[in-house]
Amino acid sequence: MPLRFIPWALSVVIAVLTGLYCFIGPGGHLIWLLFALFLFFSWVGFRDLTQNQHAILHNYPLTGHLRFLFEFIRPEIRQYFLESDNEEIPFSRAQRALVYQRAKGDSDKRPFGTLTNMYQPNVEILLQKGSPSASPDLHSLRVTVGGSSCTQPYAISLFNISAMSFGALSANAIMALNRGAQKGGFAHDTGEGSVSSYHRKYGGDLIWEIGSGYFGCRTQDGRFDPERFKTVALEPQVKMIEIKLSQGAKPGHGGVLPASKVTPEIAVTRGVPLGEDCVSPASHSAFKSPLELCVFIQELRNLSNGKPVGFKLCIGNIADWFAIVKAMLESKIYPDFIVVDGSEGGTGAAPVEFADNIGMPMRDGLRLVHTSLVGVGLRDQIRIGVAGKIVSAFDMMRALVIGADWCNSARGFMFAIGCIQSRSCHTDHCPTGVATQDRLRQSALNPMDKSERVYRFHHETLLAFADMCAAAGIKSHQEIDEDLILRRNPQGKLQALVEQLITIPPGALLGDQAKQILDEQMPRLGTQWQEAKPNVW
Repeated sequence: MPLRFIPWALSVVIAVLTGLYCFIGPGGHLIWLLFALFLFFSWVGFRDLTQNQHAILHNYPLTGHLRFLFEFIRPEIRQYFLESDNEEIPFSRAQRALVYQRAKGDSDKRPFGTLTNMYQPNVEILLQKGSPSASPDLHSLRVTVGGSSCTQPYAISLFNISAMSFGALSANAIMALNRGAQKGGFAHDTGEGSVSSYHRKYGGDLIWEIGSGYFGCRTQDGRFDPERFKTVALEPQVKMIEIKLSQGAKPGHGGVLPASKVTPEIAVTRGVPLGEDCVSPASHSAFKSPLELCVFIQELRNLSNGKPVGFKLCIGNIADWFAIVKAMLESKIYPDFIVVDGSEGGTGAAPVEFADNIGMPMRDGLRLVHTSLVGVGLRDQIRIGVAGKIVSAFDMMRALVIGADWCNSARGFMFAIGCIQSRSCHTDHCPTGVATQDRLRQSALNPMDKSERVYRFHHETLLAFADMCAAAGIKSHQEIDEDLILRRNPQGKLQALVEQLITIPPGALLGDQAKQILDEQMPRLGTQWQEAKPNVW
């Protein structure tokens, strides 16, 4: 008999012996329990040996199941026992611990020194001043969003909740996030799933995201409905309107919420039929070109009585982005804001190839958008938000140095309400009740308790940001400049972070030397500028 069959054979022998003892001998509860257990093991082994679907189970009856068990719990084993403090998959233990500590009100201080090798490539440092300044008042850490065409500008916090829909997150999670936002005075992005009753319950400021499915403002055939949009957009709680062109985790990819997951509440919130698949197309039907996008922006601004309107995108084809810039110049219609999402962003579910290999990372995309607007003289009129693995004050500082006006965080606030990075968001089996519609599972998430954690995480992160500003001698976040952060390059040399990124001089894209200037920054970048047309993607 092959050695690999021995555990199964032993189970059979023990089952026979305990069975005989039970039926012939005195028995006893313990013997009966052992008999039942090893009889079960014997049956499992026999089934493994006779099936032909799994080669491992056929060749290793009974013990082969250990392979599937260990594979099933591998993420947890790695996370709790093998993962180093700074290994990001996608967030490191150190990053998660920082959020948990701040959300719970625990000490976030570290003893004995940094765990980071300061001489390895890509290490980044903030340059402090010899004479630090007073920390900026936390109430001043805001930026006003709203251009000349906007009559209801909004003073947004420098740190806000990024787009996550009701449907992807549980009702309790949405309530916890929104109540925390209301208490802390910061914004909560609805995601493309529209504004639900759970968003409205506590009155926290909302950024209403409009995706290609036009949920909450759609006709029966899935097209944009101006009247339904107006009804929601005029609600005082809605402070800004965000058109979703693409998201970082799966740019250029639509989505489907299966009919089985379309609950009555989700159907009402999104304005879709109950019992049918809820489809988000890959592209919008309300506009087909950059120029039409600009017209759509103005339409939403008019329908909302002058609230800030902008769009979110993950940069892909650079010529497409340049086409949007040219459309702005030609139409003289400017978005009030642009949110740059990075390919490192999160989602409930995305194809592996899209998550790993499509879309521009946040820092590169942010820098391109910022410096392009500088190059055409529009940067002062358009605010830039950014999202993509931002969970700390230094993450915020880095983003502002590169060119952002404010930051959004999705998974950071998920950690704040209890997410443990189990990466089971798409299964409806979230162990902490954050990303599930299972009522029993989400009942474990107490919205009142977790909202306090949301508030504390936001407050403590802003406090750390203010302290960093003080160390750098900055009295206001508006004084942050591009030389503030150094990064060690692969050759081991420290240089300004922005020196490793694209920089376009002010007004440079408006002159005849635009192609030459862009080509000096990146090969063929000037060609993409020339090829970009405002009337076509």
